[in-house]
Amino acid sequence: MSTLRIPSLRLLATWVLASCAWLPLLALAQPASYRLDPVHTRVLFSISHAGYSHALGTVSGSTGSLMFDPDDWSSAKVSVSVPMTRLDLGDEDWNRAAGGRGLLDIKDHPVATFVSTRIEPKDATHAAVCGTLTLRGVGQDLCLQVTFNQLKRLSLPPFHRIAGFSATATISRKSFGIDAWPTLIGDEVELRIEAEAEPGTAHQEENTGAQPAPPAEPTDPSATP
Repeated sequence: MSTLRIPSLRLLATWVLASCAWLPLLALAQPASYRLDPVHTRVLFSISHAGYSHALGTVSGSTGSLMFDPDDWSSAKVSVSVPMTRLDLGDEDWNRAAGGRGLLDIKDHPVATFVSTRIEPKDATHAAVCGTLTLRGVGQDLCLQVTFNQLKRLSLPPFHRIAGFSATATISRKSFGIDAWPTLIGDEVELRIEAEAEPGTAHQEENTGAQPAPPAEPTDPSATP
């Protein structure tokens, strides 16, 4: 019995050690969890102002979660909340007009969201990230053209790894029910997004809409963009 047991134990030990050797490789193959850095994530938008110029605005403070493996775009997932109360066109009157009921209706819809549904890889650093953009309570399909900039360790404390991305897209404001002042405001809205994400999962208390409401919309049409 003993002569049979020893080889069996050795065989079992060899199998266990071989299996353990694969564990680090399996762990590396799984997409890692990241949370968006609201300080270094910003949405820039551009829209025609009566054909004279393109008004430029930003929305800062976006939060959300990201699952990402730089070696496998197809496994990526992203969920983002954009606080529309942080919209800034560089002028208080413009901000109030854009957030008014006739346009973005920020009082009733203070948060826009994007949740990915599929990824269409193009090459090692480019992919179409498609999903549902919900703006002013209306959900529409949208594909973001995403560039993966880099994933490397930050040279400052706390020295964690940061993933950086740039993205672009064009949406129709009318498709979200935002159709006021068509002679003053263009329909196409060009989006540019710069985002950074750090290891970890998004906090449960991320933007839920419980943010200060913007001032009441102006009644004077001269205050519109």
